[in-house]
Amino acid sequence: MKKQLLQIVTAVTFLSVPQISSAQAPPLGTAADFVLFSTNGALTNTGISQLTGNVGTNVGSSTNFGNVNGVMNDQNGASAACASDLLIAYNQLNTTTPTFFPAPLLGNGAILPPGVYSISGASTLNSDLILDGGGDPNAVFIFQIQGPLSTGPNSKVKLINNAKACNVFWKVGGLVDMATGTSMKGTIIANNAGINMSAGDTLEGRAFSTTGAITINGVMAYTPVGCNSPILNGPSYPNLASAACYGIFSGNGAVTNAGNTFVNGGDVGTNVGLTTGYNALNVTGTIHPIPDGSTAACNADLGNAYTYLNNLPYDIELLKPAQFGRNLVLTPHTYIMNGAITFTDTLYLNAMGNANAVFVLKLKGALSTSTYSKVVLTNGTIAKNVFWCIDGAVDINNFSEFKGTIICNNGAIHLTKGVILDGRALTTNGELTTDSLKVTLPAGNCASVGLSTLAINNTMASFYPNPIESSLSVLINDATELNKSELYVYNTLGTLIFTKTITKKLTTIETEFATGIYIYKIINQNSIVQTGKLIAQ
Repeated sequence: MKKQLLQIVTAVTFLSVPQISSAQAPPLGTAADFVLFSTNGALTNTGISQLTGNVGTNVGSSTNFGNVNGVMNDQNGASAACASDLLIAYNQLNTTTPTFFPAPLLGNGAILPPGVYSISGASTLNSDLILDGGGDPNAVFIFQIQGPLSTGPNSKVKLINNAKACNVFWKVGGLVDMATGTSMKGTIIANNAGINMSAGDTLEGRAFSTTGAITINGVMAYTPVGCNSPILNGPSYPNLASAACYGIFSGNGAVTNAGNTFVNGGDVGTNVGLTTGYNALNVTGTIHPIPDGSTAACNADLGNAYTYLNNLPYDIELLKPAQFGRNLVLTPHTYIMNGAITFTDTLYLNAMGNANAVFVLKLKGALSTSTYSKVVLTNGTIAKNVFWCIDGAVDINNFSEFKGTIICNNGAIHLTKGVILDGRALTTNGELTTDSLKVTLPAGNCASVGLSTLAINNTMASFYPNPIESSLSVLINDATELNKSELYVYNTLGTLIFTKTITKKLTTIETEFATGIYIYKIINQNSIVQTGKLIAQ
């Protein structure tokens, strides 16, 4: 009996001892920034592929790639450095001592611990292969395949218990051929052979060849997160100052609305021209029917913000402005597009878990969206950290959902029916039209983000009775303001219906007001000193 108990205790003790892997991740150097690379071979794309990471070849060319969330590097200094670093990584993977010798067929629900797996010939991945990190975020998996690697349709590599794609490596001695719908994890290095990725494939990792062509067709591939990869913050946040308090604004041009438009949390106005058509009941900020001190301040601050954004150096150029959107994924950077931009379908902005990450998109041409286009914020991205700096007209078409602050320079802005804008629409010069839409200032009002605003003294004058009956009395509480102030009253469409110079401490206005809601402003020395609403019964 004692002997049996001893055997049981020994067995349990053996099973409870964690498996120690001798595998070590190779240094990738500059290759870590690439998602697709061949030291010697052409890179070709067909279909619409979504790529995050640099793309290039040191001998050959890259053909038919759309907008890549990275830098294209063909036969330049960056590609030469990548080729050198790739060779170092390959040699380390090739000489690492194996710890396991599995059968050529991988997957079918098998669960593998960390280690170095050696397969003497060709290998196939079928169904699900599960890599179990055992709770160790530094667990490394290396597959040394001495022949080609192929995957079955919809096969998947899955990671559990803290296993990470950045710690998975595939050293393959032949062609890598991924069937449709494959979901792959890890860095693949094909030696003296090509790599084919089919429609619907997903790669969280990298696809490298020492000598061979890489062809992809409508895939998603992105460099893995973790393993000391840098945290992307994007550029510094621009100071909008008083412009942060506006949802709709033109520095020089009429601002007009048709239909039932709602502006939540921001002002509406222009510094040159008239603002018309907005219902005060639908605007929680202030409607500025005519230019005033607030619009003058906004105009100056908007110009400063545009100058800052325009002068930012860019990190990544998106080379296909006419193919913008189309499920493209962008990360915190400063981007530039040169030429007219056509935004179709969906754009994803991925902060990678960093809620402070800033995105700046510099568009050197007019922007037009398709109907029902969308900007989708993922992994911590917030609208107040997204900025569109556009040199040209902007047309956000019907039922589109847009995120971020639009700063248009010398171009009109047209927001059409059903548009939802979580941000601002601001232009330095040009008309701005809205029609039956919703604008919401990003979370945090203009004061809460540390931006300057105009001081409004809402105690300078008292209005009574309010609601108005047969007449309205205006009592000036500060006698020093007499003979200096003008009273303006507007209807909810922004039309000026009454104005009067205040000359006495108590002024009674006998003008009859039609039943409704009115906006008043008291302006002193070209600055708004008090605003409010009046109700006529």
